[in-house]
Amino acid sequence: MSLVPTLTELPPARSAAAYATHAQARLDANAWNYVEASAGDGRTRQANRDAWDAMTLWPRVLQPLGGLDLTVELLGRTWPTPLLVAPMALQKLVHADGELATVLAAAAQGVGMVLSTQTSMPMQQVSQAVRDDVTRGPLWFQLYMQGGRAATLRLVRQAEAAGYEAIVLTVDASFRAPHAAFRLPAGVAAVHLPPPAHHDAGGLLAAAPTWDDVAWLLSETTLPLLLKGVLHPEDAREAVRSGVQGLIVSNHGGRNLDTAIASATALRAVADAVGGTLPLLVDGGLQRGTDVLKALALGASAVLIGRPVLHGLGTAGAAGAAHVLRLLRDELAIAMAQCGIRRPAAASRGLLAPESP
Repeated sequence: MSLVPTLTELPPARSAAAYATHAQARLDANAWNYVEASAGDGRTRQANRDAWDAMTLWPRVLQPLGGLDLTVELLGRTWPTPLLVAPMALQKLVHADGELATVLAAAAQGVGMVLSTQTSMPMQQVSQAVRDDVTRGPLWFQLYMQGGRAATLRLVRQAEAAGYEAIVLTVDASFRAPHAAFRLPAGVAAVHLPPPAHHDAGGLLAAAPTWDDVAWLLSETTLPLLLKGVLHPEDAREAVRSGVQGLIVSNHGGRNLDTAIASATALRAVADAVGGTLPLLVDGGLQRGTDVLKALALGASAVLIGRPVLHGLGTAGAAGAAHVLRLLRDELAIAMAQCGIRRPAAASRGLLAPESP
């Protein structure tokens, strides 16, 4: 695979969002429907986008901008950008190179990667491709609690041995309705999980993670533990008390619960609740560099980018995913300059116009 784009590989897309049309033209209906699936009528997914659009930036002028850079401090380390690829399952659905192409694209742009438990390529192969690259972003492993703690711990130990630097426990997927129109094609599978089995609602709910599971994971791994899927301020306060090292404000891209609060709206409330006591990240609907700056202004240390990366991957493999991430990087740098700041850490709510929700 190549990360060097050619005129025949990349479409004339001037924004990450523009890749959706190109990806839809290239993917079969099965893959496209899986990528684009949302709960119910899709209101949560639309609310995510609407919330970022409703906020307006308030530019500053005549500020010193020499030395502008995108580096951020996160979990005690300095990283090239405040961008990470969100954990997304079964990426070989959209391109044969799957998660390997995505992680190479991310590393080439100084962007982090959160690998899904439902990866379609071995976690060791993915990490080995970029682990020693000093210019990459964070390399984290997303975890779903399995049917028992022993199975969960096996995944954690594999992630530790493969060089992943944090565990991201997804806590908002207690029960999800199946995607009725989706069929797993031959040659694509979640390689670290047993074949899918039927589970009734009662069994799924009984296996949902609890605060006791969080305490157990903290006792079992020395890696930082972040919780993904926190939306309510009370849950955020409980997370601080639990001792986790970070939170990802997320509604699962609108795939779990329709009419749930938008991630951007929840971010403001969660940031107020934790008061800077631990790092916050956010995902859900971000597709422009200006969205990233708004998230930083609301209190996020970094953001996770989801569907736009898959759109780039499905359009042109690693080169397409890298182009999406480059567009976001460049747009963020331009937005920072226009708003008079040189570092992501300098973003504050003063960058948002008063009428912003």
